[in-house]
Amino acid sequence: MTITRFTPFRSPLSDVALLQNRLNSIFHDFALPSNGSNESLATGSFVPAVDVYEDAQKVVVKLEVPGVKQDDLDVRVENHTLTVKGERKFEAEEKEENFHRIERRFGSFVRSFTIPQTVDTDAVAANYDAGVLTVTLAKKAEAKPKQVKIGVGSATTAAPKQVEATTTAA
Repeated sequence: MTITRFTPFRSPLSDVALLQNRLNSIFHDFALPSNGSNESLATGSFVPAVDVYEDAQKVVVKLEVPGVKQDDLDVRVENHTLTVKGERKFEAEEKEENFHRIERRFGSFVRSFTIPQTVDTDAVAANYDAGVLTVTLAKKAEAKPKQVKIGVGSATTAAPKQVEATTTAA
């Protein structure tokens, strides 16, 4: 019998994505070019880590892209798809043959995310600070929570009491 540890704050999909990224990394590291050189170890592409969260007002996507210049990033929203492209370039001032180890990833990347229908695609903002790209997608007004007053009372009282309740519009 296999015992599996239950972690309440971890999604099973994140485990699958993590495993896929690790396997891709392993296969990419050992995929040598046909001439047998170690060139692919120094020039491999990378996939930046991403956090996606939402609250009542917005959806936020944060990408870790340290070493990528702001001019090398491209953020687009088309057909309810957010696409972030970029490239981290190898520093040309260093001579490659003097390196003893190269573990950082270099190259171009593309990450795409499907945007929910509740997001206003005209209200998108991007900010780049300390190697983190933050894309904020505001929700449509009809998707934001609305506060509705509900009258509560019995047939014997003349005036109902006012009680506040919060509902969300779909």
